[in-house]
Amino acid sequence: MGWKSEIIAAAGRIRNHVVQTPVLIANGFGLNHPVELKLEQMQHTGSFKARGAFNTLLGASVPEAGLVAASGGNHGAAVAFAARALGHRSQIFVPEMAGPSKIALIRGIGAELTVVPGEYANAMQMAQDYEARTGAMQIHAYDALPTVAGQGTCLREWEEQGLRADTVLIAVGGGGLIAGALGWLDGARKVVAVEPETSCALHAALAADQPVDVEVSGVAANALGARRIGQICLDLAQQHQIPSVLVSDDAILAAQRALWQAHRQLVEPAGATALAALMSGAYRPAQGETVAVLVCGGNIAPDPFLQAIPR
Repeated sequence: MGWKSEIIAAAGRIRNHVVQTPVLIANGFGLNHPVELKLEQMQHTGSFKARGAFNTLLGASVPEAGLVAASGGNHGAAVAFAARALGHRSQIFVPEMAGPSKIALIRGIGAELTVVPGEYANAMQMAQDYEARTGAMQIHAYDALPTVAGQGTCLREWEEQGLRADTVLIAVGGGGLIAGALGWLDGARKVVAVEPETSCALHAALAADQPVDVEVSGVAANALGARRIGQICLDLAQQHQIPSVLVSDDAILAAQRALWQAHRQLVEPAGATALAALMSGAYRPAQGETVAVLVCGGNIAPDPFLQAIPR
């Protein structure tokens, strides 16, 4: 399979359905160099996930039973949004840990929503049961070719916008976004995986040389809290031998504050996780190495405008 051809096809498929998100060359993070930021939190529903959702739906025949997805929040919102735009019904399962802001977002879009006790894995089990019972089409959050190809359009778009950096830092949950980036870049630039210390499925899988279950917790768990990394991501990460670094919750929150204070970019903890690696020193660029950061999500909690979202 050629990832570049899949991503080029995805870009053409979704062009009229997604936002071309802006790029910012930014200072103000306590570093001695500017950082190039791709502001993907400005995508539909507040994260890159709309890319994979639209690519999946536009490339498939959706059954009468509609769509089903399990999500920590952002994927569910994206599937609900894409389904509504394309005239399909959707059933979304989210764990309680998704939080009131993301739950309200999905409800506001109009999906049928079930909030599941526990974590993402519990929501996934219920989504699989629903799929088997109804014949609905399952849209996986990260470990499916159409999803990964859709997410890869983000890096293709960024290069078309003039991406300058030698190295791109990307936060990792289940691995769909970084897998898409690796598929598109194909070794042309260095890619660094960044995960919270308490939700680090890729880091653990690289150490074990296979996907393994991890415990998930912390400030970014409702977006980066996959218990097990996707096989597509692990295969690409191993193929390209990418560095994997971990950051603390305190570092993530410091980066989140810095994005707001320096540039009025209001992002969720997951969206600040890649920047946290630079600010905390978890990733130290070599002399002369230029670095870019993908800001991946903006669905903060608590949402200051929650009351404005229709129920």
